[in-house]
Amino acid sequence: MRWQLAAGAAAFAGYALASNWLMVHAPAHAWTVALLFGPLLLGLAADGWRRRHRATLALAAVLAAVLAVLVARGGVAGVARLYVLQHALIHAALAWTFGITLRPGATPLISALAARLHERFTPAMRDYTRRLTALWTTYFIAMIAISLVLYALAPWAVWSWFANLVTPLAAAAFFVGEHLLRRWRHPDFERVSLAAAVQAWRSPGAAEPR
Repeated sequence: MRWQLAAGAAAFAGYALASNWLMVHAPAHAWTVALLFGPLLLGLAADGWRRRHRATLALAAVLAAVLAVLVARGGVAGVARLYVLQHALIHAALAWTFGITLRPGATPLISALAARLHERFTPAMRDYTRRLTALWTTYFIAMIAISLVLYALAPWAVWSWFANLVTPLAAAAFFVGEHLLRRWRHPDFERVSLAAAVQAWRSPGAAEPR
């Protein structure tokens, strides 16, 4: 598992650096558009296939067709706004996925995941995971706000660094920081492996609002 995580982190770091270089030096090039939007569409299609969700598969197919047209035309004018929109929509979708589960009568997303992992899911864990779900929702919304401010006020290269490098590092720092804080503040919580947590997230229906 450690080797898989290390290999995945190295691959992601390489992709992020390449994306930043292309976004700064050749943002409107056809293959830049394909490289930056292609993995997102593949991920969307894989999620739809895993969950057997026809609407998601149909959306991925439509977006893939649009991307193919853009590549065939040699790129797109005003592509910077498209990258900013992509970044905002990803975080908006994540904020919605987490936030919708905080509505009255629903099970918070992280609470649902934790209940799959822990044999003894205590009221304290339920309260903690609800607050954590709310914090992640706030985090995703904050990332959208920061992105829009940088796009409006900072040079394009600064926004690209934020989107391609700072964004994933901030998410990783949030995840690791919360993990360390939880082990310090709540040593009574049952510990689970990262592999088990990933499996719970990837299992069908894990991210479905209830």
